[in-house]
Amino acid sequence: MSIGEKIKRLRLANDMTQEELADRCELTKGYISQLERDLTSPSISTLQDILECLGTSLQKFFSDEEDEQVVFKGNDFFVKEMPEEGYAINWVVPNSINRAMEPIIVEIQPGCSVTEDDPHHGEEFGMVLSGSIQLLLGKERMRLKKGDCFYFKPDRNHSIKNTGRSVARVLWISSPPSF
Repeated sequence: MSIGEKIKRLRLANDMTQEELADRCELTKGYISQLERDLTSPSISTLQDILECLGTSLQKFFSDEEDEQVVFKGNDFFVKEMPEEGYAINWVVPNSINRAMEPIIVEIQPGCSVTEDDPHHGEEFGMVLSGSIQLLLGKERMRLKKGDCFYFKPDRNHSIKNTGRSVARVLWISSPPSF
């Protein structure tokens, strides 16, 4: 990411206009505009002044920390196929094990079930995107079809089974991550 792009992102995150930032730094709006478009480069002291007005420092500004990814597309997904069991798990957010929630899309062949999960702490949410399933929660059995959803504390063994004639697709979110 360029310096100008990063300054603009910080300015917008601080809900400031170019003119407001320029006034606080005793610079011109035109200079800030050129800086954000990488048409000019600031001196170290000017950059320090700008960053101070934006609530950060040179060290934080140039740290190697990667920006957190916000948008995930199909080519980011990681798929684990379980052909013998008749289902596949699509991790739609890579490395979600390091996050508070773990969203996956489970694709289950007709008559097949996802491996039963043991009780654990947290919460689980799911929405049937296509097909129909049976939610097995302890001794309870609940039928869900496209558009239905479930939400529970996973304090009992739990699983889902495809009870329909076509592939069932379920968006399943676990917090904390458990898949």
